[in-house]
Amino acid sequence: MAFFKRKVQFNDDLGFGSSPVIKNQRVLNTDGTPNIERTGLPWFKFDDTYTRLVTMSWPRFFFIILIVYLVVNTIFAVAYNIVGIENLNGAKGTTLRDQFFDAFFFSAQTISTVGYGHISPQGFITSILAAFESMLGLLAFALATGLLYGRFSRPTSRVSFSKKMVIAPYQNHKGLMCRLVNMRKNSLIDVVVQMFMTFNETVDGKLKRSFYPLALERSKISVLSLNWTLVHPITEDSPMFEKTLDELKVAEVEIFVILRAFDDTFAQTIHTRTSYQDEDIQANAKFEIMHYHNEEGKTVLDFSKLNDTQTAVVD
Repeated sequence: MAFFKRKVQFNDDLGFGSSPVIKNQRVLNTDGTPNIERTGLPWFKFDDTYTRLVTMSWPRFFFIILIVYLVVNTIFAVAYNIVGIENLNGAKGTTLRDQFFDAFFFSAQTISTVGYGHISPQGFITSILAAFESMLGLLAFALATGLLYGRFSRPTSRVSFSKKMVIAPYQNHKGLMCRLVNMRKNSLIDVVVQMFMTFNETVDGKLKRSFYPLALERSKISVLSLNWTLVHPITEDSPMFEKTLDELKVAEVEIFVILRAFDDTFAQTIHTRTSYQDEDIQANAKFEIMHYHNEEGKTVLDFSKLNDTQTAVVD
């Protein structure tokens, strides 16, 4: 027997399969990424490497660039020393340490095509090595520039969702609510939001993961200028009707929120999503108002109140 009432038919496949969730594991992480551990992939794949370099955090990206820069210059410094430090005019190091650093800084000048002229190559082999390094430098810096452009031009979202969902009074019933806000100063237009609920249920004697849409009071707005509180009315047509938080926990309920909008600054469509589990739902509460009018009558939006709630009596 189904644990929840089947009030809405849902034929779309969200792409998460029907295997039941165990040990209350998320299907979707709060940052919108699937909670899947992938194995068996090739150790190196160029297109996947590009994706990682474009999507990783900025500190990690610059750390990798720095490490590659140091490693390449170290390799060429060793090569110059193997060929013979005497083939670098102007290298005055007498110890191995000083000779290495003379070659290292010459390599840094060559790979960047700066060429201060303090040290210059002599001899055929050393000149070939320096020419090869300068060509490699042109290619490497072009690649780094392309990665930087790819990171800046990639459509991204700074839409933040509240950490909790609340079950608050709504009209003559109650509603499941979360809210969101655009953390950037740009405008998002034609904003469309969908909400889904997934839970374990027994169908024909087998435990499976089911997905059902949650109807929203409003699923589309023209411009996201203030915060937006999403409301799912918990009526008789809702899968959550007359369900307690304990019952949601038993079914290992998870709720997805998927947003799509058009960014008029970059003229690109952006997507973002998040999820909430039963432990993220707060009953008998409502969100505090985030915006107010100042003395000049101008609307002020206080982002620090995104997660602020207060007690509310829900019948």
